[in-house]
Amino acid sequence: MSIEVVMPKMGESIQEGKILRWVKNVGDKVERDEVILEISTDKVDTEVPSPASGVITQILFQEGDTVEVGKVICVLGDAAGGSAPAPAPVAAPAPVAAPAPAPAPVTAPSPAPAAAGGVEVVMPKMGESIQEGKVLRWVKKVGDAVERDEVLLEISTDKVDTEVPSPSSGTLVEILAQEGDIVEVGKVIARLSGGAAVPAPAPVAAAAPAPAPTPAPAAAATAYVAAVAVGSAHTSSIPRQSGSRFYSPLVRSIAAAEGISVQELDSIQGTGVEGRVTKDDIMSYLSNRSSGGVRPAAPAPAAVAAPASAAPVAVNAFPSSGVAVTGDIEVIPMDRIRQLIAEHMVRSKHTSPHVTSVAEADVTGIVRLRDKQKDAFLKREGFKLTFNPFFGYAVCEGVKAYPRINVSVDGKNILQHRRTQLGMATALPDGNLIVPVIKGAESLNITGVARAMNDLANKARSKKLSPDDIAGGTITVTNVGSFGSLFGTPVINQPQTAIIGIGAIQKRPVVRELQGEDVIVVRSMVYLSITYDHRVIDGALATQALAAMVKALENINENTVSL
Repeated sequence: MSIEVVMPKMGESIQEGKILRWVKNVGDKVERDEVILEISTDKVDTEVPSPASGVITQILFQEGDTVEVGKVICVLGDAAGGSAPAPAPVAAPAPVAAPAPAPAPVTAPSPAPAAAGGVEVVMPKMGESIQEGKVLRWVKKVGDAVERDEVLLEISTDKVDTEVPSPSSGTLVEILAQEGDIVEVGKVIARLSGGAAVPAPAPVAAAAPAPAPTPAPAAAATAYVAAVAVGSAHTSSIPRQSGSRFYSPLVRSIAAAEGISVQELDSIQGTGVEGRVTKDDIMSYLSNRSSGGVRPAAPAPAAVAAPASAAPVAVNAFPSSGVAVTGDIEVIPMDRIRQLIAEHMVRSKHTSPHVTSVAEADVTGIVRLRDKQKDAFLKREGFKLTFNPFFGYAVCEGVKAYPRINVSVDGKNILQHRRTQLGMATALPDGNLIVPVIKGAESLNITGVARAMNDLANKARSKKLSPDDIAGGTITVTNVGSFGSLFGTPVINQPQTAIIGIGAIQKRPVVRELQGEDVIVVRSMVYLSITYDHRVIDGALATQALAAMVKALENINENTVSL
C-alpha cells in the first residue's frame, strides 16, 4: 500500500509552498513523524514530517520547486517493499507541526488513503499557530452518504469556528472523535468508505484504538503554542538558524513562550535529524528545568554578563491562590479562550517592560462632524458611524510621523514594519476578547477604516474570522472608553511593542485663549494613552507619536473632512 504526501496548507491565505531541501531521498526508510523535507511559504519556513512509516518510493518535485497546496510531492511505500497491510498505516495523520493530508477549511485537498477503498478525515489546520480543534457538532452520522465538499462536522479553535467539508465522496463508516472532544491537528477524526455501501462492522473493529500514541509533553506544547498564537507571530525572539543548527517554527514558538534564550536552546541535545531539537526534546528540557534537574548551560566567558542576558524564568499564569472553597464561593472554570488570554497577558508583561504615557485631545470637531453626517453615513454605508474609525485613522497618522513605534523585537534586532497593520481589540458576546487586524490601514481614509472595522467586528462577533484576519498586526488600538473608562493602561499585544488606549469622550470646561484673553469654554475632550515596550521605544518617542495622534484628531472637523 502506498501513501501520498501532499504540500501542507500552512494558513488560510497560503496557496503554495517552496521546497527548500529534501532531508530524505528515494529508497530511504522513514518512521512516522520523521522529517522528510523542509518547505518555505510567504509566512513561515517549516519541516514536513512523514505521515506514516515506510520507504520513499517517488519524489515528484525537486528542491527549489514551488508547489500548490494539496498537490502530491512524494509517495511512500511499505518498508518491506510489499503490499501486505500493517496496522500502523491506518493511523496516518500528520503531526502538529505540519499536517500533510489535512483538509483546508473551505475547499478540501486531496484525500489521504486510509485503507483499501477508504479515506481518512483528519482535524484540519486552521492557521500556523493552531494546534488543536474542538468538535462542536457532527452534521453527518455513521452510515450517511456524503458528497465531496459536503459538510461533515463543525469545529472550533481558539480563533475561529468553521465547518469541515468531506475530502471525498463516500459513506461515513466511523467517527473517532465525539462532540466536545478536543483533538490535535492532523489526527484522524472519521473514516469514509470509497463507495456508497456501508462496510461490515469488521473493519471498524479492526481499526486501531482511537487514542493514537502521543508523547506526554505534546499537550503542553500545544498549550504553549496556542497561548502565544493569540498574539499572532510567536517565533520572533528565536532565529530560524543558529550557526549550523536549524530550529523549526514549533520549537521556536515554545522557546519564545518559555523565555528560552538562543544560547540555552543551543545547549539542548537534539534527537532529531542531524541533531536537531525536536518538540519532545524541548518539552523534556522544560520539565527537567522546572523540577531543578537541568540548569541552562552558559558559556564561561559570558558569566560576568549573565544577570543582564539570562533567560527569564518560566511563568505560571495559573498559580493556586490557596483560598479554601466554601459554600459562599462559586467556582467558575475558565474556558479555553480565557485560559489562552490569561497566558498571553502574563507572558506579555513578563516579556516587555510596560510604560504608559497619557495625553488629552479636543475632539469637539469630530463630535460635531459625526452628529451632522451620521444619518447620511448610515443610509449610504449601511452601518452606524462610531468614533472608532477617527481614532484608528489618527493612530495611523501618528505612525506615519513616527514609524519607530511600529516595530517588533527579534532577539537583539528591531524589526521595522513598513505597513501599519492595525489591530482592533474587539469584545465578544461571551465576554472574551479578540484582535482582528486591518491590513494596510495607513492607506485608508476615515471611511475606509470605518468599513474595515465594521466588517471585522461583525465577523468576530459571528465567529467567522479567518486565521489571516487576526494575524500580522503591528500596533493595536483599544477603546476602553466605550464602557465609561476615562483612560486605561492596556497590555501590549505581543509581539507588537505599542498599544493605544482610547478613553471616554466627555464634555469638560477647559481654558482657551481668545483674542489674547483666557476664557473657559465647554469642549468634548478625550484621554489617549500609549503603552509601549521600553526595550525599544523610549518615552520621548512614544510621547511625540502620541502628540501626533492628538494633532490628527484635533484637525478633523466639518471643514477638513468629508465622509
